[in-house]
Amino acid sequence: MIKPSEINSLIKLLDDPDNEIFNHVHDKLFEYGNDAITYLESAWEGAFDPIFQERIADLVHEIQFSNVKNDLKLWYQSGSFDLLQGTLIVNKYQYPDLDEQKIINQIEAIKRDIWMQMHNEASPVEQIKLMNHVFYNIHGFGGNTTSHQDPQNSYLSQVLESHKGNQISLAIIYAIVAQKLDIPVYGVNLPQHFILAYMDESKESEFESGILFYINAFNKGFVFGRRDVDMFLKQLGVKPDKQFYEPCTNADIIRRILRNLISAYEALGSTDKVNELTELLEIVLDYGVNDRRTE
Repeated sequence: MIKPSEINSLIKLLDDPDNEIFNHVHDKLFEYGNDAITYLESAWEGAFDPIFQERIADLVHEIQFSNVKNDLKLWYQSGSFDLLQGTLIVNKYQYPDLDEQKIINQIEAIKRDIWMQMHNEASPVEQIKLMNHVFYNIHGFGGNTTSHQDPQNSYLSQVLESHKGNQISLAIIYAIVAQKLDIPVYGVNLPQHFILAYMDESKESEFESGILFYINAFNKGFVFGRRDVDMFLKQLGVKPDKQFYEPCTNADIIRRILRNLISAYEALGSTDKVNELTELLEIVLDYGVNDRRTE
């Protein structure tokens, strides 16, 4: 049961100079978790002491980061079935007050606009042409070529607002919308790039032979074939490998987002964020039966 008077009394002791008292108070408030955040934020707004404010802000972040770790662990250990949910969890690392329903509504709006124009007899290529028209021409999505290393490119909420993102964030939105329309499009983990594959699901037991074509979500949904992947790998000096041609798992995609964020924050010199994101990455680094390729 929440005890507001106890929480507020504990908060007042956060500026105690005695470390033993501070640590005890800190731990008690941390145990309250989300229930303490509203009271902590209210105390922060009414505070004038910068040290007191810093201690409150640090504790709120600790609680919120703990929530993200727990949610990510649960998502992964439960089978990582829902790609959107996994992406939203990562999003909440930077934006803990994220309005998840708003994100879902934005994605549903894109799906609805495509569905309104989709014909049942449309061929795979026709489906993708229509998707591309709605996604890039009507909704105005595109690659962020001017600030490619910006960490905001990896947060779905920001990409949906700006309509600009990196290879993986645009591919995630594209794939989620496609799968909601029963269009079998899945992510492929290329080195230094992230693309999508259109699957012939009647040949699901053999992914490679079941791929009809590939899609570059960063380049306005450009459609290309296996030989183009061969050439890309050759240019990189990378030996062809099965994993570079076939759909990856949802967990693979979350790992890739986290690695992108770590790289982006390293470039900005944000050591604390690099350390925390590395903690998140370690949660999903246990490769195993939990990995799923579908949403």
